[in-house]
Amino acid sequence: MKKWITIGLVMIMILSYYSAMAQFSIDGQYITRGEYRNGFGRPIGEGESPAAFIAHRARLQASYRMDGFNFFMSVQDIRTWGNTTQVKLTDNFLSVHEAWLEADMGPMWKIKLGRQELNYDNARFLGNLDWALQARAHDFALVKYEKEDMKLHFGGGFNQENQFLFETTFVIPNQYKVAQMARYENKYGDFHFSAMFWNDGRQFWTVEDEEFSTTGVDFRQTIGLPTLKYQMGNTTFTGYYYHQLGRDRFGVERRRINAYNVSAQVTQQFDINNEIGRKFRLVGGFEILSGGVDSLTNNAYSPLYGTNHLFNGYMDLFYVGGAHENNVGLQDYFLRGRYDFNERFFLQGDAHLFYSYASVFGPEGGPDPLSNFMGTELDLSFGYVFTDAISLQGGYSQFFHTDTYRAIQGNRNLRDTQNWAYLMMIFRPNMKNKFIGILL
Repeated sequence: MKKWITIGLVMIMILSYYSAMAQFSIDGQYITRGEYRNGFGRPIGEGESPAAFIAHRARLQASYRMDGFNFFMSVQDIRTWGNTTQVKLTDNFLSVHEAWLEADMGPMWKIKLGRQELNYDNARFLGNLDWALQARAHDFALVKYEKEDMKLHFGGGFNQENQFLFETTFVIPNQYKVAQMARYENKYGDFHFSAMFWNDGRQFWTVEDEEFSTTGVDFRQTIGLPTLKYQMGNTTFTGYYYHQLGRDRFGVERRRINAYNVSAQVTQQFDINNEIGRKFRLVGGFEILSGGVDSLTNNAYSPLYGTNHLFNGYMDLFYVGGAHENNVGLQDYFLRGRYDFNERFFLQGDAHLFYSYASVFGPEGGPDPLSNFMGTELDLSFGYVFTDAISLQGGYSQFFHTDTYRAIQGNRNLRDTQNWAYLMMIFRPNMKNKFIGILL
């Protein structure tokens, strides 16, 4: 008995010592969003009724830090109010969002292993999908070398759906089987830039007699300059460029990929009252995503793993959830204005003119293409910070489509009114970003 008491006391002393040396913290966030959808994500047709619902994200985050390493894990509950009974034993809405270990490998080297967010630049190609309540994380190994303004990150992932005894065929759709990444960023005075390489391998297979007969991996490479930024007083010039090469699959045929994404914008800030943070910002710019697809060539650019809600209008009609992928591409010419009454309250308005990149033909398939103009979207947003932990955000959007857009949608009989509205309460006490899914 004395032996076990002694062992217990020793263990308590050891744990107390390491607890004193370590930093253990628990954090969390809670987001509730109510939405009215009358054309959000997919244009609504005649005879279809609008949707309305309330959903939430409740996330619990724990971090354990010691000298030389950091362990982090977050668990989240994503649900729509009412989609389970009031009396229940269990459900499928609780999941692990992140679970990773980051260890120091030297004065400027770190390695990060596990399920983690890849959130870089303006989240156009690699983003944590924060707007979507479930968000996005990768199972990845990431090596970091950072020295002052210079950062070099590289790593990769290899995915399987189970721990099989033989074979490595990966059949989960819309997921890469293997990926490698390298990213470099630096600053020189008022100029900030980054360069990135991403290699994405997707499994393909053919099935004969209920068995895999042919398997392999198609690789797509994305090479880009995700951040090009120059600050000149209250004027900011920004842009980015991505190019995609490689192969993808069209039935049993392999298509050659040759696509690009380019954007540039100018932001002008007008300081009205610096003491209370009152200012007005005006942004004008464009984004072009190439398009055009046939059985041999795919010229349609894909943002792949970006937080695409931030771009091309907040109604998510382009490049969100597979919308408008492998299609005629997009030209988006936009103007944004944001008025900050103070550090806690803002109003913002966005206007978009949408054009197709490739030609669009009518239902009869005649020789003359339709106009490239697809429509206009207007987005109104507001945000108010109640406390350092709680903020309120909302918005209203309306899309005005043309016959060209209707032809792209398969000539469906679309309603004249396509709109969307939401209201969201955000509880994130330890995050600087108090609002979600709004780009300026």
